[in-house]
Amino acid sequence: MVKKWFTEFRCGRTSTSDAERSGRPKEVITPEIVDKIHEMILDDRRMKVRELAHAVGISTERVCHILHEYLDMRKLSATWVPRLLTLDHKRNRVTTSKECLAMFSRNPDEFLRRFVTVDETWKHHNTPETKEQSKQWVSRGERGPKKAKQSLSANKAMATVFWDARGVIHIDYLEKGKTITGEFYSKLLDRFDVDLKQKRPHLAKKKVLFHQDNARVHTCLVTMAKIHELRYELLPHPAYSPDLAPCDYYLFPNLKKWLGGKRFESNEEVNTETNAYFESLEKIYYLGE
Repeated sequence: MVKKWFTEFRCGRTSTSDAERSGRPKEVITPEIVDKIHEMILDDRRMKVRELAHAVGISTERVCHILHEYLDMRKLSATWVPRLLTLDHKRNRVTTSKECLAMFSRNPDEFLRRFVTVDETWKHHNTPETKEQSKQWVSRGERGPKKAKQSLSANKAMATVFWDARGVIHIDYLEKGKTITGEFYSKLLDRFDVDLKQKRPHLAKKKVLFHQDNARVHTCLVTMAKIHELRYELLPHPAYSPDLAPCDYYLFPNLKKWLGGKRFESNEEVNTETNAYFESLEKIYYLGE
């Protein structure tokens, strides 16, 4: 090594620092490369790391560093949704929500006294417990619990639940082998109206604010004629919006948790358990408080 440096200085070298040389710089993360990677990602958000590395001429490790540390980006899989809403669908959701909110804001107590909602749900003979229900206390260092993967049973029964801020008004359990049609739903509304007059006498002289989703049996001509005959005021519900239905985002998910992990041998057993669940709830529950 001493001989090497002696030769270098003898040939005219005056510094021990490395001389500048051609080729790729030691620091590959430059503003230009960061901007180029960002533009490529915005053009194609499914681009692979190795494709980015090949395009800009740096390692995949450096590309990952730029994506995570400089651009604060991560690659996620698409979330499954029942339906992609169009711009018109989204506008209708906002408009409808504002209309119902304005109606509620004018007189909240009166709105809740008159509001009734309905929807259908399937109840399976075997509903697997949720991950939250399967939690157990374990000591530090102890392995977590395991359970076999289960699926919903093929045997199931459908329930149609009419309810308001005071509780369930009417439940109808669909007989095995039958389907809900416009004619069936129309007759069901007649049976519900009888229970409504008995359990909610204060609505005898007031128009019911009736809410339902846009299922075909709810919007067919036979059903619309029956709702008009019963003198219900039908509240608007935007298309493809189950998350705006009180049954779907509040009542039924809690029912499914109650049924989780339980096994039933017949429709009668699951129907009895469903009745017991609703009877056990206090009135304040239905207000979501």
